[in-house]
Amino acid sequence: MAELRWTDEAVRWLEDIRDYIARDDPAAARRVIADLYEHAQVLKSLPDIGYKYRDDPDGEIRILLYGHYRIAYLVRHDAAEILGVFHGAMSIDRYLLR
Repeated sequence: MAELRWTDEAVRWLEDIRDYIARDDPAAARRVIADLYEHAQVLKSLPDIGYKYRDDPDGEIRILLYGHYRIAYLVRHDAAEILGVFHGAMSIDRYLLR
């Protein structure tokens, strides 16, 4: 089983998503964040489940889809490191520069 780590940047993305949704529906915001977090837990046992985005010197960057969101993560030999959580309408290329 791989370790699952969240970067500070990924945590900030989750907080931004929560804050945005909470403006209209605080209960929905809590559900969405809990669901995203829970969905990411699959990476502990299946780190290669997402589609390959690109190779990186530190491993592979992969994308796990969940609803309208994409969870970008780096697969290392001992861990999956979540890099960010992006709404489907956003351009990941802008944030995951080489």
